[in-house]
Amino acid sequence: MVHHPHQRPGADPVAEHKAAGKARVRCLVVTISDTRTLATDKSGARAAELLVAAGHSVAGRQILPDEPGQIHALLKAGMDNPETDAIITTGGTGLAPRDVTTRVVDTLLTRRLDGFGELFRMLSFEEIGSAAMLSGATGGLAGSTMIFALPGSTKAVELGVSRLIVPELSHILGLIRE
Repeated sequence: MVHHPHQRPGADPVAEHKAAGKARVRCLVVTISDTRTLATDKSGARAAELLVAAGHSVAGRQILPDEPGQIHALLKAGMDNPETDAIITTGGTGLAPRDVTTRVVDTLLTRRLDGFGELFRMLSFEEIGSAAMLSGATGGLAGSTMIFALPGSTKAVELGVSRLIVPELSHILGLIRE
């Protein structure tokens, strides 16, 4: 490892950079489903629990049908809200005709975070095998708001939120808000 003159000996620059990031991220959790309600939405509830347990706040949870116009309007409203730093969606990322979340999210992204979807599918493959390739999980920057679109299963949400989103969320927001 190369030692830089302004770096403390033995310091981990990646860890220090992450620590300097924004600690508490304000999140909106959106479940895309034609059948779920707030009472039956285990995936959205689990995403919110994991985010709060990691020290972030959940400004709200919403349930929307698989309707592109409604999804676009709510995501855009979240992006325009200065109290929302990140939006996590669950559901609608597959290949079924009504699965439109990924297509809508992609129209809003100004910078894709390709590694998110790639890593999600890699980790999913370890758990569910080749069916992981059916996931359209995606993420990226939409204006100054991060959006992550996850499949609707509770296991997929746990994987995506706990293994990928939570470990990097503060760091990502720190980078884009510098």
